[in-house]
Amino acid sequence: MSIVGLLTFSNFNGLKAQDAAAAPDPNATEQVDETAAPAVDEAVAEEATEEVAAEETTKSFHQVLKEKYIEGGAGWMTPVLLCLILGMALVIERILYLNMSTTNVKKLLDGIEDNVKNGNYDGAKELCRNTRGPVASIFYQGLDRINSGLDNVEKAVTSYGGVQMARLESNMTWIALFIALAPSFGFLGTVIGMVAAFDAIEAAGDISPTVVAGGMKVALLTTVFGLIVAIILQIFYNYLITKIESLVAQMEDGSIAFMDILVKHQK
Repeated sequence: MSIVGLLTFSNFNGLKAQDAAAAPDPNATEQVDETAAPAVDEAVAEEATEEVAAEETTKSFHQVLKEKYIEGGAGWMTPVLLCLILGMALVIERILYLNMSTTNVKKLLDGIEDNVKNGNYDGAKELCRNTRGPVASIFYQGLDRINSGLDNVEKAVTSYGGVQMARLESNMTWIALFIALAPSFGFLGTVIGMVAAFDAIEAAGDISPTVVAGGMKVALLTTVFGLIVAIILQIFYNYLITKIESLVAQMEDGSIAFMDILVKHQK
């Protein structure tokens, strides 16, 4: 009996020890929860930071420009913007006009020579009338004076060539004006911003980044935008100048070839 009682007591103690090991410790749970709480807060904070960064990076170019325009001050950014709008309007007008002024001079000269060779000066004039561009207009003025002699034809071609050249260069001076005005307004905004910054320093009696930042920001933004506008307009201006020079050379070469045709098939 004593042996059976000893075995029963031993089994009872073993089961009790297993139950104690399996039961959760409330203190341990609290410690785990207290340890995990800061990690969760840090994860939430990191997610919020990533969302803010994503929103900042997804801003469109238009939104960034609008913000910088407002930060630079409408009073000084508006003149720079007007220079860009008016300058680009003139640039587009000149590009369209110069592209429409481009003529296949060789084809036109071949058609004139075929008509002049057969004595059909009216047909040559009609061909020039139906062909767009300054070269055709110059040839028409020369053919219109064919009865007055070749000297008068040459004078008409030279005089009307100068008129057409002036038309090609029309509005170019205004584009050059806006190229000069845009950075000038930017620099003026810079000076005014610097003056405002020094006034703020004088009023505060202390030099601090917070006091100086406002005026300096206006100064830098107006300068940057003024230079950007000037660079854009300057690129288009150089393109237009190159196009005009090409058309003028085409007019001069075509006029020489035109006079050679008239001399060769003199009426």
